Amino acid sequence: MQSSMAPSRTMALLAMLLVSRLFFCSQASTDGFLACLTASVPEQLLFTRSSPSFASVLASSVRNRRFLTQATVRPLCVVTATNASHVQAAVVCGRQHGVRLRVRSGGHDYEGLSYRSARPETFFVVDLAGLRSVRVSLGIPREGAPATAWVDSGATLGELYHAIGKASDRLAFPAGLCPTVGVGGHLSGGGFGMLLRKHGLAVDHVVDATMVDAEGRVLDRDAMGQDVFWAIRGGGGGGSFGIVLSWRVKLVAVPPTVTAFTIPRSVEQGAVDILTKWQEVAPALPDDLFVRVLVQRQVAKFQALYLGTCDALLPVMRRRFPELGVNRTHCKEMTWLQSVPYVYLGSGATVEDILNRTDPVDTTSSKATSDYVRHAIARDVWEEIFATWLARPDAGLMILDPYGGQMARVPEAATPFPHRAGVLYNVQYMNFWGGGGGDGAAQTAWVRDVYAFMEPHVSKNPREAYVNYRDLDLGENVVVGNVTSYEAGKVWGEKYYSKGNFRRLAMAKRQIDPDDYFRNEQSIPPLDADDEQLTMGHVAHIDYANPDSSNHFYIFGCVGIFLMYIRRRKYSLKS
Repeated sequence: MQSSMAPSRTMALLAMLLVSRLFFCSQASTDGFLACLTASVPEQLLFTRSSPSFASVLASSVRNRRFLTQATVRPLCVVTATNASHVQAAVVCGRQHGVRLRVRSGGHDYEGLSYRSARPETFFVVDLAGLRSVRVSLGIPREGAPATAWVDSGATLGELYHAIGKASDRLAFPAGLCPTVGVGGHLSGGGFGMLLRKHGLAVDHVVDATMVDAEGRVLDRDAMGQDVFWAIRGGGGGGSFGIVLSWRVKLVAVPPTVTAFTIPRSVEQGAVDILTKWQEVAPALPDDLFVRVLVQRQVAKFQALYLGTCDALLPVMRRRFPELGVNRTHCKEMTWLQSVPYVYLGSGATVEDILNRTDPVDTTSSKATSDYVRHAIARDVWEEIFATWLARPDAGLMILDPYGGQMARVPEAATPFPHRAGVLYNVQYMNFWGGGGGDGAAQTAWVRDVYAFMEPHVSKNPREAYVNYRDLDLGENVVVGNVTSYEAGKVWGEKYYSKGNFRRLAMAKRQIDPDDYFRNEQSIPPLDADDEQLTMGHVAHIDYANPDSSNHFYIFGCVGIFLMYIRRRKYSLKS
């Protein structure tokens, strides 16, 4: 057996060496790169590893402390851009000297990929916190001109909400709950919050954007083209296609008074039965009503936002969800803007608090992942979840966000975000630990174990996940011949985007960044239809369980990648 496999191994090694030579892989010219940046970016905006402020600047938007250790792969430098020219210069210098980049707007990437690499790599960070303006236009409704806002990627959701709420108490924007989340990363993954059942995703309301592409050009919606504009609205944005500088979003109407409530129910108070019923009720409630659940320890906490008054809400709850027992004492009437700090920060918070760019949770470490539920989970399963998984001393929490309403009316292919009709709710599994809480092994194991337990009860083929709850456990990219493998990317990509949307994203990537400069562990790989046929056509009948066949599959793959390279070179010469 050994002797029969030796030639295959030798061939595979030779193929790998051949491809490596063909793509001219070499050590990145870090000295030349830093010299290029120094000549193009103001000194006060460039922080190299030798800068006294490097560590503090890098840590300024690190939201997960498990990625702020000596073992973390750190960037060569951080560019704190304050205008488009700084971003353009960063991209051009990086491309010219073979240094890749990561883009950070708010730093909330669950795997820290906006400021670190999970593998040894030479890279730098473009930090967009200095690009944070929000410009609200109230429009002219009688002339059909909608209210809109231009918001920079470095602004937080809290800064966006505050600007909108101060401009009008009748306008809002349907995005996430956490006010410290950066707009750029949030919109790049879809974005949903308390208004999702009435108004859908944040990206459903993006009408224009400006982006720096891999050539250093600033493109708007028309210049980037229909396919790329579709792709950046939920398909990974700054991690795959370019660096989005700003977004034009259409604002939505809200009434002058909204009503919120928070009701905890323990297991002793019937939490299992109430939660079992919630699964079918919440996605079918009137669109104006959103009721989510935070499940932790032995308590299910029901949080709601209703676009209207308490007087209008109570009859709906009595008729549709009497099991929860909502009464007038639970109601808190306020403006939409006031509801933002109330829901996320608590009853004592003010609208000015959402302008803070830091959060107490930033001092902790965390691990998270996600699921989608399309069929209600049986009562006995919830009983087991409370009795077994949530009773463990190292247990985290589960956050359940109901869909339905407007979310179900938007076609799956309208944006890269595919989790639309048929979804009852999204599940986020999350666990935290602090500096004195050990290395987080027990908390991480809880997330992975409960995720494994839930497999029979959630979506299948694929088991869906939300890209803004990024999890590298779902899969990581494989780079072959200096280009990300489409086949390897499908492992995680079809969970986030569905098969059809992931393929369309890869085609858009081929259009805007064919050389795969914007790349990370879960970035979109480039693909065109001819490449797909070329790389897979010769290996359709390979036996993956056979070691010899696997080696031949690798060799054919290398040859395919090489031919793709030749085609790309010919294409670039023509254009």
